Amino acid sequence: MGEFDLISRLTARAGARADIALGIGDDAALLQVPPGEQLVACCDTLNEGVHFLAGTDAGDISWKSLAVNLSDLAAMGARPAWTLLSLSLPRADRELVDGFIEGFHALASQAEAALVGGDTTSGPLSICVTALGLVPPGRALRRDGAQVGDLVCVSGTLGDAAAALNRARAGAPVDSAAARALQSRMRRPTPRLALGLALRGVAHAAIDVSDGLLADLGHIARASAVGLRLEAAALPASEALRALFPAEDCLRFQAIGGDDYELAFTLPPQRLELLRALGADLGVEISVIGQVVAGDGVRLEAPDGAAIDFGCTGWEHFTGSPP
Repeated sequence: MGEFDLISRLTARAGARADIALGIGDDAALLQVPPGEQLVACCDTLNEGVHFLAGTDAGDISWKSLAVNLSDLAAMGARPAWTLLSLSLPRADRELVDGFIEGFHALASQAEAALVGGDTTSGPLSICVTALGLVPPGRALRRDGAQVGDLVCVSGTLGDAAAALNRARAGAPVDSAAARALQSRMRRPTPRLALGLALRGVAHAAIDVSDGLLADLGHIARASAVGLRLEAAALPASEALRALFPAEDCLRFQAIGGDDYELAFTLPPQRLELLRALGADLGVEISVIGQVVAGDGVRLEAPDGAAIDFGCTGWEHFTGSPP
């Protein structure tokens, strides 16, 4: 398949929105930002061997490449609008391309995010997605608003993706419902878009959990000039994770494993009942895992109050701190 055939197949399922004045086909897209909205932009690159294993299904790769960007929009309380895709492929055979398009389109259509441009090239397998969203001025969720006394909360469960990667690297078979559940969380994460929108005006600070809970909450602590005290026993774990790993491994995956793409956020205690109602309405499990305190840094505590130290707080590119 040639480059222009590839572009044509991508264009055929790009999606449509009334605010696209000019989409794929010119040197750049023309987009109309609605009155009373701010543009929210984010960009993530996924490389083979770093963000996904060699041999991963093309549809899973493309789904995840979009999901990690939509998760950033969710953490800002933004509504997705448009995407740009830069795609490097070692080969452009029909099966690979169609699988990639399927995964990307499946999630993009759910999020009502239209593909409006990008680039295609031959080379090592790498995907870069830019996602653009909208939020009213002053309503974006940020990292710098946490206040002493806030509760620290997280959506969903933690550690599944890191556990799935651990099993894959060890060559463990995907031969049970629990193993398949972990693999699904690793390959096709669910960006919490509806929750991000619902947290506008409710949460003081928010971030998505991509590099590890402790690492990502550390960004909130630094930006807000506060400390965070977390309870290890309160970190939510799936039944699949508990079924396949001992408690100490579960905790390590939950705390520093990353790739969860859940939302971690802080809010005042008086909004807890509102939060629980929002979670019930959206069908999203929300757990209170700690409190914002005076000081700095993030402290994870055992039930007896002792600090738990894993030697690192999550993944860091170029140093490669392992989960």
